[in-house]
Amino acid sequence: MFDWFTELTKREKRTFWACLGGWSVDAMDTQMYPLAIPALIALWGMTKGQAGILATAVLIVAAIGGWMAGVLADRIGRVRVLQLTILWFAAFTFLSGFTQSFWQLLLTRSLQGLGFGGEWAAGAVLLSETIQPRVRGRVVGAIQAGWAFGYGFAVLLATGLFTWLPQAYAWRALFFTGLLPALAVLWIRRSVEESQVYLDAQKDRKKALRSGETNLWDIFRREHIVTTMKAMMLTSGIYGGNYVMITWLPAYLRLVWHLSILTTGGYLAINILGSFVGAFVNGYLADWVGRRKTFILCAFCQAATVAVYTLLPITANLTLMLGFVLGCMQSGMAGGTGAYLSELFPTRIRGTAQGFCGNAGRAFGALMPTIVGIASASMALGPAMGICALSAYVLVVIAALSLPETRGRDLRTLDEAYASASQPVAAKSTAAERGSR
Repeated sequence: MFDWFTELTKREKRTFWACLGGWSVDAMDTQMYPLAIPALIALWGMTKGQAGILATAVLIVAAIGGWMAGVLADRIGRVRVLQLTILWFAAFTFLSGFTQSFWQLLLTRSLQGLGFGGEWAAGAVLLSETIQPRVRGRVVGAIQAGWAFGYGFAVLLATGLFTWLPQAYAWRALFFTGLLPALAVLWIRRSVEESQVYLDAQKDRKKALRSGETNLWDIFRREHIVTTMKAMMLTSGIYGGNYVMITWLPAYLRLVWHLSILTTGGYLAINILGSFVGAFVNGYLADWVGRRKTFILCAFCQAATVAVYTLLPITANLTLMLGFVLGCMQSGMAGGTGAYLSELFPTRIRGTAQGFCGNAGRAFGALMPTIVGIASASMALGPAMGICALSAYVLVVIAALSLPETRGRDLRTLDEAYASASQPVAAKSTAAERGSR
């Protein structure tokens, strides 16, 4: 299952571990909030609508942070931005533990979102540019397993802290531990090198900057805008459906199924195990049958699972088992975006495009948790979750059908095609792509 890892060079392996670690600590800090929702509702009298707003705010700001980080990654380097974003979200997760009201937490959570969106943008591009095309889908997809690691560690921390401490102190202690990921930056500074594809592209980019050109808005130029909009639709659907379940699943298990803290932790552990497996399943499928077919297959499987999980009367045992499938599919789709977005755009604007398309999708998708919170005031929480998630997965299928296949695409060849042609490269197929069909 992990044969691809033995094919990686020392440089590729170091980059892999750095990006996996960055995404893991990103997930840990981000998932602390959903785990704290029941306590904040009880202690602050916070409504479900306000809880949804807090979840949505961080994701909307993440879109801004992702775009900013992408632009910076194209200017000052992928590795440097990866370090800065980890430090940023770790600091504001820590500060969230000192908040005294909904509005204070809204501020710290929103600022944390700048780093959350930026870390993925920088890390996904760095890894995609470093890894050889033949195994890129598997390697970049495997990074999504870091979400399972980080989420799992957050669940362990929350389960332990809420068991040992009164909830009035436990949720604060949970956020305080969010400062620990900053230590990862020390290793990244010593061990990870900038991608050679980026360094080569910088030579031409510096000439363009001297002539007064800028790449900030290039993703909206004629040759890119259609691809940009379709890619944003794809990520909006993926993250919209995923955020419904990621944000509301802990509360659903506690408030609808009335599970204890320990039992909820067990159910979430199964869901997290599915997330871990899904990262590798997606990568193999993406390199085997192609990026587009993998997105469509995962969307259909996830839609069916969500419908049964939230809309039908099922047993506790079936809920436990379906939690594995939920995690597998949501991780698989999200993990596939890293390599796919990088393969759609040339190196000169890859960071900007990755940051915008990935995180604009997060922003639009982030509306879903708030809609669930508002809708649950007039209907049960389960149906509200199910309807919103199913609507999002329809977008995934539509976008995947309209975008080009990129399996086996050589990023240097992609740059050459953009440099020599005046028409969108999406309309073309490289020799590698034609051979992969």
